[in-house]
Amino acid sequence: MKFTRKASAEWKGSGKDGKGNLTTGSKVLEKTSYSFHTRFEDGEKGTNPEELVGAAHAGCFAMQLSFLLNEEGFTATTLQVDASVDFQDGAITKIRLNLEGVVPNIESTQFNEIAQKAKEVCPISKLLSTEIELNVLLKTL
Repeated sequence: MKFTRKASAEWKGSGKDGKGNLTTGSKVLEKTSYSFHTRFEDGEKGTNPEELVGAAHAGCFAMQLSFLLNEEGFTATTLQVDASVDFQDGAITKIRLNLEGVVPNIESTQFNEIAQKAKEVCPISKLLSTEIELNVLLKTL
């Protein structure tokens, strides 16, 4: 499978006082605001590149894990993935993926193994050159 996805950014003004917007090809984001304040100060409504990386990573990882579970004969009831993206001194230094899963009939060790594999082969994980920490919790019904 091969495809290309598109997104665009528009920025007006200086780095600190300017403002921009982001649009995705799907239009899920359409002229979504971002600025110095939404990125570094959390001071107004809008997004920032780091939370978008976190959302992309969490979504990619959850889908990849679902596929790998299916290959082993399991179907998740729920996979909840929260991503925390650490930014320091001009670089993303770490991403923590916190996974809570409900997967009927799977043992905790097997769930952990499959989750670790998903972290390694997830396309967004492979894209990023930073430490990626995975915390896993298998919940039972």
